[in-house]
Amino acid sequence: METHRSGRVGWLRAAVLGSDDAIVSTASLMIGVAASAAPKEAILVAGVAGLVAGAMSMAVGEYVSVSSQRDAERADIQLEKKELRSQPESELRELAMIYIKRGIQKDLAMKVAKQLSAHDRLGAHMLDELGIKKTSIARPIQAAWVSAVSFATFAMIPILALLVSPAVLEIPMIAALSLASLAALGALGGRLGGAAIGRASLRVTLGGALAMTVTAVIGRIVGVSLG
Repeated sequence: METHRSGRVGWLRAAVLGSDDAIVSTASLMIGVAASAAPKEAILVAGVAGLVAGAMSMAVGEYVSVSSQRDAERADIQLEKKELRSQPESELRELAMIYIKRGIQKDLAMKVAKQLSAHDRLGAHMLDELGIKKTSIARPIQAAWVSAVSFATFAMIPILALLVSPAVLEIPMIAALSLASLAALGALGGRLGGAAIGRASLRVTLGGALAMTVTAVIGRIVGVSLG
C-alpha cells in the first residue's frame, strides 16, 4: 500500500514552521544584539526572552489561525447537514453531478452516489462536495502545542552556540550552527513533504542568512550610534 503524505499536513506544517522560525528569529535577535557590542549576558537574556516570547506567540497564532479554519469547516458541515435533511433528493443529484463532471457516466454516477450515501451520506458530501476529510479536520490545540514545543526546542540551538563559543566567535558560531540546522531542517521538511530536498534546504538557509545579515547590520548601526 502506498504511503501518502497529505495526512501529515496539519502537524508537519506547524512543526516545520515552528522550528524554522525559532532558529531564524532567535539567532537573528541574538546576532543583532551581539553586533551592538553587548556583553554575553545581554545576548543570552535576549535569546531566552526570544525563546519564551516566540513559543507563546507561535502557539497563540497557530491556535487562532487553525481555530478560524475549523470554524469555517464546522459551518460548512452544519449547512450540509441541514440541506441533507431538508432536500435529500436534490443533494443526491448534486453528488451524482460531481461524479459526472469527473467523467463517470450518468447512470453509474447516480448508482455511486446512492451507494456512498447509503454507507455514509454526510461523509460522501464532506469529501466530494466540500473537500473536507474527516481525518484531516483542523485541530487548533494540536497545531498550538506542536508549534510551541518545536519553537522552544529549536530556539535552543543559537543559545547553545552562544554558551559554547568564546567571546570573539559569538556571531560566527551562532550563525554557523543556526544555518547548518536550517539546512538540515529544510532537507527534512522536503523529504517528509515529498519535495526536492536540495531546493527546500537552500531556500530556508538563504532566508535565514538574509535575516541574520540584516539584523547584524542594524545591530551594528544601533551599537555605534549609542556608543
